[in-house]
Amino acid sequence: MIMARNGYCLATFLRAMCIQRKKVLVAFVMSLIFGAVIYSRSSSSNVVNVQQRLDSSIEKLLQSDAQHLEANLDIHFPHTHITAGNGCMCEGDTHSRNVPFSNLLFPQVSTQDLQFAFEASKLEGIKQRRQVEYSKFRKRSQSAANLLIVAEANSPLQYPTQGLEVRPKKSILIPGLALKDVSRSLYSVSLTASMGNFDLATVVDEVRMSADKMHMNLSSNLQSALNRQLRFITYTNTIFHPDATDIVHFGTDGFQAAFTIKIHHKVPPKLYDPGPGKEYNISTLVTIATKTFLRYDKLQDLIDSVRQFYPTITIIIADDSEHPMPVTGPYIEHYIMPFRKGWFAGRNLAISQVTTKYVLWVDDDFIFSSNTRLEKMLEVLESTTLDLVGGAVREITGYTATYRHTISSEEGGEEGDCLHIRRGFHHIIEGFPNCVVTDAVINFFMARTDKMRQVGFDPRLSRAAHLEFFIDGLGSLHVGSCDDVIVNHASKIKAMLPWGQSKTDEAYSKFRYEAASDIQNTLFYFKNHFKCKTSDG
Repeated sequence: MIMARNGYCLATFLRAMCIQRKKVLVAFVMSLIFGAVIYSRSSSSNVVNVQQRLDSSIEKLLQSDAQHLEANLDIHFPHTHITAGNGCMCEGDTHSRNVPFSNLLFPQVSTQDLQFAFEASKLEGIKQRRQVEYSKFRKRSQSAANLLIVAEANSPLQYPTQGLEVRPKKSILIPGLALKDVSRSLYSVSLTASMGNFDLATVVDEVRMSADKMHMNLSSNLQSALNRQLRFITYTNTIFHPDATDIVHFGTDGFQAAFTIKIHHKVPPKLYDPGPGKEYNISTLVTIATKTFLRYDKLQDLIDSVRQFYPTITIIIADDSEHPMPVTGPYIEHYIMPFRKGWFAGRNLAISQVTTKYVLWVDDDFIFSSNTRLEKMLEVLESTTLDLVGGAVREITGYTATYRHTISSEEGGEEGDCLHIRRGFHHIIEGFPNCVVTDAVINFFMARTDKMRQVGFDPRLSRAAHLEFFIDGLGSLHVGSCDDVIVNHASKIKAMLPWGQSKTDEAYSKFRYEAASDIQNTLFYFKNHFKCKTSDG
């Protein structure tokens, strides 16, 4: 009887193991197919030098220029969905392929209307409050630098087109002003500003001047005398603002021009001393940061693996477990948080304590290996204008993920903008053939500490979040990804088996995989002013 029972248990156990092995095999095959598809999509990209960065912030048109352009241009932009009434539209794929692994081989673009994250009875009030807050944001963030200025053809006016700056409440000499190639009995020009006054550094004979606060008129019977006087025009900022732009209107008979003067304090740099050595000192330049919850066994495995390769690098741990256990050792800082304070709150706490130029973010169940070459990430950041560079995470099956995504948005008017998320990247980085420029990467990345703090992590995202950080950083984070810097992911297979879960695994899964909420979509809708989202997975 006992032998029969033992035989039955053994057979049951073997069947369970066989089923589990089949699942692992299927997952492994799927990972190989998915990896091949991603590689084939990425292998034909161009190479771009990212040593220099060009910025453009034209978002708003001068009313007259906008009317002129609308009246004279009829341009059709391909691959965009723009309607006159509501701006952009979010459209997903309407067709599907009924073949095995279709989601991996042929990703479908899905779409979400973000307002459905709210109760219908509350939606109208939320829309009104969002519009009020968005109007306030526009007033704070828009400046004269956002206006489009179109130079008239064959204008006789010469003036600076960019690069003119003045400190708040200070004065500068305006270079490059002149009146060219006209023949008149009287030569005259005028200058008008809105945030400062004009004056003369010296007076030239035979030039008449009249000025009234922010307006100046100059005239002369001699063009040479007028042009000499224009070399000594000064501008003094009189209306204080730490970061603003004044538009100067420069005119003569029949011609008008405009140029900008940037008014701002010079931003003090935040520099970090790399130490006296010529080689990169990882411990001086980089701090490792992680967030943990309950999984002290996996956290210790992470620490042990780091110490094999970087024995003196500082590791900062944010911990919101209910009953924290001590985590001690050389170069370890352990910070305790309120119970279940959350994923992004923990990131904020950990990043706030970093004192090095760069911070490496890792999950608490990662394992360092000989392929986890932080020196490579550091070299990329030191050699380019990138703010953040991700690596790759290798599963026990051998599948390696980089989670590269491009993120973009389209103007959508009062109803909100359209958010578009796609797998992939923009281009390969010159000099680093395994590295690309993208907009989002996996949870294993090195970044400039000050840039991570600048973007920050929304603490309302407490349980599951990742792409939200990169969406908040859109327009300010320059992101890269290198697939040859690899960290291993601790196996989850044992924890998946009914007899393999420890009490810690059970408790962690209970909190980690609880019912999902619409918090991400509510934040996209109200905080980020998006009305809809499209994604291909």
